[in-house]
Amino acid sequence: MSSISPARRTAFAILLAIDKGRGHSDDLLRSKEVASLSPLDRNLATALVLGTLRWQIDLDRRIRPLLKHPNAKLEPEVLIVLRLGVFQLLHMDRIPARAAIDESVELAKQSGHRFASGMVNAVLRKLAASPAAPAADFRQAYLSWMVERWTAFFGEATTCAVCRYGQAQPVVSIRLNGSEAEAELTAEGVALRPGEILRAARQVLSADVTHTAAFCEGRVRIQDEGSQLIAELTPRGRKILDCCAAPGGKTLILAERNPDARIVACESNSRRERELRHRLSPLGSRIECRLADAAALEDDAAFDVVLADVPCSGTGTLGRNPEIRHRLQQDDLSRQAARQQAILHSALRAVRPGGSVIYSTCSLEPEENQQVVNAVLSESKDAQIVSLQARIEELRTDGILTAAGANCLLQCITPEGFLRLLPGILQTDGFFAALLTKTA
Repeated sequence: MSSISPARRTAFAILLAIDKGRGHSDDLLRSKEVASLSPLDRNLATALVLGTLRWQIDLDRRIRPLLKHPNAKLEPEVLIVLRLGVFQLLHMDRIPARAAIDESVELAKQSGHRFASGMVNAVLRKLAASPAAPAADFRQAYLSWMVERWTAFFGEATTCAVCRYGQAQPVVSIRLNGSEAEAELTAEGVALRPGEILRAARQVLSADVTHTAAFCEGRVRIQDEGSQLIAELTPRGRKILDCCAAPGGKTLILAERNPDARIVACESNSRRERELRHRLSPLGSRIECRLADAAALEDDAAFDVVLADVPCSGTGTLGRNPEIRHRLQQDDLSRQAARQQAILHSALRAVRPGGSVIYSTCSLEPEENQQVVNAVLSESKDAQIVSLQARIEELRTDGILTAAGANCLLQCITPEGFLRLLPGILQTDGFFAALLTKTA
């Protein structure tokens, strides 16, 4: 029996689990099974999973014409084997074609589809023998309705930049908890460079930060700079509500920037609330974790500041969470918006007069962003938008933002005063943020 490398076997298992709805790539790639692989196999498995998911739409487009019956329905295991093989042949120059083909054939056999192994062999050999195909347009790796609407909203050049960024491995950004943590990482061989936006952030250039003592003991955490920024934009206060708090990275920054504050962190999912409670436990009684639905909070004018970082489609994170593009339907956006409006209404009820609410998403879609804010304001006569320009200037003055980062962020302020971060314009996920104040 031919051997299959641990990396390919693991990548196949993860892609099959995702296809069957049994997990997400970010969680599955942090599993014990992946952690037990050698560093080389772990890196290859990660590249295979994320690369195949990122290019899946284009891979399927290339596979179909090579089949004897292009419209034939393929079993999930067979289609995943083909996607893995085609991805390696088209996008991984350092992998010999023979290895990609032979191990794909063996994967088909060992997955219970020996009858399909000949077809897998024929398709991959046909592709390998054909003249090199022109480089794929990055936009072909996305659903057409996504590309069309982004082009309408942002223009063709920006849409190309967004799509290109989503096809590359995202920058690994970390948050340092004290200056000693950086020295620890350096001593363990982790190469870093300064963050693009935030002085407390670093970008990882090489090595696996998750295997360091500083990471395992909580002195360093992985967090996209855009995500960190949302917490930094949140105004200071003595009583703060984080109404959609899990997994807790933003809550930790709120606690860091407001050392004397009482913070309430809510999460509606019981498993995620338990994980949130565990993660925030070192902060002791300063943090109250609640299992609560952010759309149905009973607090009335109880907080100085509320952060409403709401659940959303996640289209700003397609480079980090590539499978979203295969599950999302255009109709989902309006369905998400109804709940987002309910959460923002709840947040405005919970903040005191004169207090502030930050509404944010990791979505690129107007239905989840400015349209939610405008819809809520049309029904809430006691709230108004405050431009985030002044807050960015304040963070620059306080030394929280880098000078270049502040300048770039100011260019991302919309005419209405919202902040819109687009992937590829900055080395971050896509985010939207609005600052509201309660007037009465």
